[in-house]
Amino acid sequence: MIGIAIFTLATFLGFELIQRVPPTLHTPLMSGSNAISGITVVGALIIAGGGFGWISTVFGIGAVAFAMMNVVGGYTVTDRMLSMFKKDGEAK
Repeated sequence: MIGIAIFTLATFLGFELIQRVPPTLHTPLMSGSNAISGITVVGALIIAGGGFGWISTVFGIGAVAFAMMNVVGGYTVTDRMLSMFKKDGEAK
């Protein structure tokens, strides 16, 4: 029951924090949020492989998949945004 309460509060807090970030700061802060998503991947791997039962394994695998999509997508968007600031003659 405590885990559900923590999950609910973390979801609400994350939503509120993201909503309050101005658009001009969103991309620079994305790199920092990718590090947080990396920590989420580690936690999801622990839950998925912890042997807590089949339900936690299923939810852990789903959490790993969603967190990895978030990490890869975040770094892709950050890379594309940073490439906009490169000069035309610079090598990639």
